[in-house]
Amino acid sequence: MKQKQRSQGLNLGIIGFSDGNGHPYSWSAICNGYDSDLMEKCGFPVIPRYLEKNKFPDAAIPNARVTCVWTQEKSLSQKIAETCYIEKVVDSLEEMIPHVDGILLARDDAENHYEFAKPFLEEGLPIYIDKPLAFSVSEAKKIFDTQKYPGQIFTCSALKYADELNLSQLQLSSLGEICLIKGQVPKSWNRYAIHIIEPILRNISLGSNIIDQKVIFKNESTTLKLIWDNKIEMEIHASGHNTTPIVIEAVGINKVSYRLHFCDPFNCFKKALEDFVDSIFSYSVKTPEESVLRSLEILEMGIK
Repeated sequence: MKQKQRSQGLNLGIIGFSDGNGHPYSWSAICNGYDSDLMEKCGFPVIPRYLEKNKFPDAAIPNARVTCVWTQEKSLSQKIAETCYIEKVVDSLEEMIPHVDGILLARDDAENHYEFAKPFLEEGLPIYIDKPLAFSVSEAKKIFDTQKYPGQIFTCSALKYADELNLSQLQLSSLGEICLIKGQVPKSWNRYAIHIIEPILRNISLGSNIIDQKVIFKNESTTLKLIWDNKIEMEIHASGHNTTPIVIEAVGINKVSYRLHFCDPFNCFKKALEDFVDSIFSYSVKTPEESVLRSLEILEMGIK
């Protein structure tokens, strides 16, 4: 792809829709702005509530705009386009290619990511693939092997950009050495555990190797317990229910603990999208393959 200047702006294509995932609406709105009346009908009540806390168009990402949309249903694509001011609804993935500088694959059905990403990877277009990239390390490597250049794939849980899930230097100091780190997420392990794994890996210095592991399946919930070679215990719980808050709890040897609550989806989604846009302009690697695979190694341990 020919490198563009920031002053020229980027045209992005967005791909959706997977069950329970409103990112085609929210990501497009963060780039383009949105019609507030239509957004109320998007089917995800939380989205208009966090969007309305920000002033558009000032809150929109500069230098990037979603200009094409594809979903498996044309009527849904048109609804997203009208809600988020997207100019073009396309009938196929391939139809997007000549019109865009990058792709937002806003589906979290990871079993289909390779199929959807492949035509764009083969064309050399940069692509942001929603979390998780894959449900196994081997499938993730297959996707990475399709890259035409390092950094073509940007993939992460946007929650790793959530300021409220970061331990401050003061908190780290009062904890002393961390002996236990716990995280919980709602809904299914496969799609949501990555939301807490990546923030933990980004902010906590875990060991190099896992020396013990245990996974517990109970009704709809999954709990993974790990011990690292630096003796830190890690416990990740996916409740299987919609109402569970997203929380990280750190416990230190000084008998001090902190609970960090996720509360600002707009901020972390915007930061992740901005990082993807910056990766296109700068031709830089923002989500290194080795860090993605480490997260997915943990995710795979809890998959039934």
